[in-house]
Amino acid sequence: MIADTAGRGELPSGGAPTHSRFVNDDLLPVPVAQRRWTTYNFAALWVGMAHNIPSWLLASGLVALGMDWKQAVFTIALANLIVLAPMLLTGHAGPKYGIPFPVLARASFGLRGANLPALIRAGVACAWFGIQTWIGGQGIFVLLGKIFGGWAEAAEVGGQPWTLWVCFILFWVLELAIIYRGMETLRRFENWAAPFVILGALVLLVWIAVKAGGLGPLLDQPSKLGWGADFWPVFFPSLMGMIAFWSTLSLNIPDFTRFGAGQRAQIWGQSLGLPTTMTLFALLSVFVTSGSQAVYGAAVWDPVQLAAKTDNVFGLLFALVTVLIATISVNIAANVVSPAYDLANLAPKVINFRRGALITGVVGVLIMPWKLTETPELYIFTWLGLVGGLLGTVAGILIADYWVVRRTVLDLAGLYTPGSRYWYTSGWNLRAVAAFVVGGVLAVGGSHSAEGKGPFPEDGLIPFLKPLADYGWAVGLASSLVLYVALMRAERARAVDGPVGAPPRTPRLNRRRG
Repeated sequence: MIADTAGRGELPSGGAPTHSRFVNDDLLPVPVAQRRWTTYNFAALWVGMAHNIPSWLLASGLVALGMDWKQAVFTIALANLIVLAPMLLTGHAGPKYGIPFPVLARASFGLRGANLPALIRAGVACAWFGIQTWIGGQGIFVLLGKIFGGWAEAAEVGGQPWTLWVCFILFWVLELAIIYRGMETLRRFENWAAPFVILGALVLLVWIAVKAGGLGPLLDQPSKLGWGADFWPVFFPSLMGMIAFWSTLSLNIPDFTRFGAGQRAQIWGQSLGLPTTMTLFALLSVFVTSGSQAVYGAAVWDPVQLAAKTDNVFGLLFALVTVLIATISVNIAANVVSPAYDLANLAPKVINFRRGALITGVVGVLIMPWKLTETPELYIFTWLGLVGGLLGTVAGILIADYWVVRRTVLDLAGLYTPGSRYWYTSGWNLRAVAAFVVGGVLAVGGSHSAEGKGPFPEDGLIPFLKPLADYGWAVGLASSLVLYVALMRAERARAVDGPVGAPPRTPRLNRRRG
């Protein structure tokens, strides 16, 4: 490996084992000269991803649970500050080595074993892609129906108006057309999409404030929970749910940071982009909804439904474009990039980035997202709870391996070479698998549902683990991190010359050169 003065490593010319079945052009390290993303690019990426309809609706879910607007915004802000930490820790490997998430996972899980976390992440992303595409298609359907009229009364196909299916399919095709052009097109799209979406949200706020003659009565409503004994049992599960919203990106953020010009760009870009944007967006949603309560007599939390209440054609078209851009910016970046790399990692010689993106689009439709969003219990509690627990477990292992076991030192060529230090046992690090299984059971084993409200037993899948279920992400991350470190150190102590997969015991100068 060759390292520059900033510590950024790349493979020398001809140093890539191109004959390896674990290599294709999309999985190889990004050359240092092509790592051009700046602080603004990363901040714009997060602004574009955070400003979407499901993010807008987060505060409404918390208010529905009995919080007042201040408690809801506080919960969202704290969750995003917490999830920022693993984002920055896993994102560090991107600018330093130019590698995507599934290749980084090879260091801890093994060259073959990395497919386990990669496919879990890919499955989650495919489901989210379908959900976001369905929500975006619904937004287009509502707004175009307001402009042209009669759309909701169209003949039904599969239980939905055929006009809704057309909006869904057209939106799906548009998303895949953008991502098919590659990551550089995504970077340019996010650069101008971010300020446009902010402008759209502010226009909605000004419009409703003018109609309401102020921000409305919602801001004056007291909490139904208070700050005492009734609040905390709701707060902690809600906090884990808000963390789970972006726990997906805390794994595959190297897919983006690998294009970073340096650590400063990814650290400052993410720190400025994620927690601030999510908090401000939560505030915007509360203010706009409060105004809607004053105007219409009831809180309208869905921004699409609220925008559809205007009779101004220009306003409707502006809202339509804003919904399109906001949903595309989050869906492509958060839910297509990751599975495209993850699926490429499964069969590098057959699947490249573009084919992985197309597979993601097809799977996102096959999972029938209109079914996943039918009930809030299935969509919010079951879905986010399981996702957060499992992905927190994987994040704990990645962080433990990269920061504690290897101290950020990787053998770059070895990540692509069978028989290297990352080959472990036939390509699998069984210690990582054990930490994942134990952490996953602790995180989601106590999953439970209220009677008639979800798929789990009321007493939990494993009853004695039920108290841990409300803290799934934190339990999964902490337990897998501690267990993985313990298992790897035990193996190192047992081996005479250090375990397979241990960081190279070479002088510091040689480490920088791989």
